[in-house]
Amino acid sequence: MAKEGAQRAEETEQMIEKEGGKEGAEGSAAGSLRAGDTKEMRAVVLSAFGGLNKLRVSKKAMPEPQEGELKIRVKACGLNFIDLMVRQGNIDNPPKTPLVPGFECSGIVEALGDSVKGFEIGDRVMAFVNYNAWAEVVCTPVEFVYKIPDDMNFSEAAAFPMNFVTAYMMLFEVANLREGMSVLVHSAGGGVGQAVAQLCSTIPNVTVFGTASSFKHEAIKDSVTHLFDRNADYVQEVKRISTDGVDIVLDCLCGENTGKGLSLLKPLGTYILYGSSNMVTGETKSFFSFAKSWWQVEKVNPIKLYEENKVIAGFSLLNLLFKQNRGGLVKGVMDKLLNLYNNKKIKPVVDSLWALEEVKEAMQRIHDRGNIGKLILDVEKAPTPLVS
Repeated sequence: MAKEGAQRAEETEQMIEKEGGKEGAEGSAAGSLRAGDTKEMRAVVLSAFGGLNKLRVSKKAMPEPQEGELKIRVKACGLNFIDLMVRQGNIDNPPKTPLVPGFECSGIVEALGDSVKGFEIGDRVMAFVNYNAWAEVVCTPVEFVYKIPDDMNFSEAAAFPMNFVTAYMMLFEVANLREGMSVLVHSAGGGVGQAVAQLCSTIPNVTVFGTASSFKHEAIKDSVTHLFDRNADYVQEVKRISTDGVDIVLDCLCGENTGKGLSLLKPLGTYILYGSSNMVTGETKSFFSFAKSWWQVEKVNPIKLYEENKVIAGFSLLNLLFKQNRGGLVKGVMDKLLNLYNNKKIKPVVDSLWALEEVKEAMQRIHDRGNIGKLILDVEKAPTPLVS
């Protein structure tokens, strides 16, 4: 077994070197590391909560897998709006800094912790990580790791877990989407929005209402049934088309949109809050913006919900995974999603690829709502040279 393990490790190292080495950047902060280096790695480090200047690429000690964990040589990492909120410290009970951000990645299995079964060194995988994903190497429990389909590349794999699991669980586990229903989704051009649109297309006669910035409309117009400008009075537009409203509202904005969403629900309809991006207005945390957004939230009266036959819910995939121990439930969802992918029913939308050293620019693009689909940190990508 020891001989076989050594042989696999050697094969993995050759695979990694074949697929591309890492080139150093940003002087001593990043440095160049060979794939076989077992002591140090490059990682994006958040030194303190705040603006983009709190992020840097640094060398860190390389982790080793504990019992039940896999060690993954990372190829690509996903960026999500929650990462902006983490950077600002705009979340409940944020961890202490310095920390390595990131919650999902894809790569190659490099080592197995004790008692790990079902995986081999050299497997191509995607994974959820409880922070620390934006690095060259991560270790995460086996229950959060999934094998990548043969025809899915590393960038697509890093764009898959967070967006599609979130979209699927809201639609099918919480709201019980069925044939003939209608769905309103905000930020329809983002990663979750595009996943929602694709999953809705797998059910007959589902009407999708979407809001998005006007400059995205041409690119995403075919993915939703009715598309509205995010700054327009979408409530009246929806009611003009569907006088009794919609069956499901998926809200990642919060603030005044909570009341608008509840007002659009049909009897037995479900409103789901899964984000609060309206609370992020500047580069750093703003208590004024937070207070304003919270003040605009509709005050929910249980008696009114009872009288109107409406359901209000919340969904946090990260809490479900890392605080509420529902990894087994999520694995079942991932199995269904991978089956849909293999049957060419869904496909992750990648907006753009960024080097680790370009993480600030990538986060700014998310902040500006400039992306269509998912932004990816490509660990092996060299930074784009500045043009004078």
